[in-house]
Amino acid sequence: VQLQASGGGSVQAGESLKLSCATSGIIWSVFSSARMGWYRQAPGQQRELVAELTRGGSANYLESVKGRFTISKSNAKRAVWLQMNSLVPEDTAVYYCNVDSDSGDYWGQGTQVTVSS
Repeated sequence: VQLQASGGGSVQAGESLKLSCATSGIIWSVFSSARMGWYRQAPGQQRELVAELTRGGSANYLESVKGRFTISKSNAKRAVWLQMNSLVPEDTAVYYCNVDSDSGDYWGQGTQVTVSS
């Protein structure tokens, strides 16, 4: 199973980005029942959970991104997205996608998001 994260970039505060996480090598039934997550890690800081879709389909968010970020997925495409609006400099980090499934716990390679004021 491979995860490919993309969509990062350098933006000004207030702008938006949409991160994508494409998967390969994972069957539909495993993907559709998995927990999905987007994490981020800023320099010198620990990796933190930004958003998740639980196995039951509930979305949970880091308090600081609530109302600005939206996580979504497509079982048909076996892909996960993170829509990020009203970005602030504190959102600057490397963002990682995660698929926690019955067949294993998988991570993408990370995509850099840089927000300047």
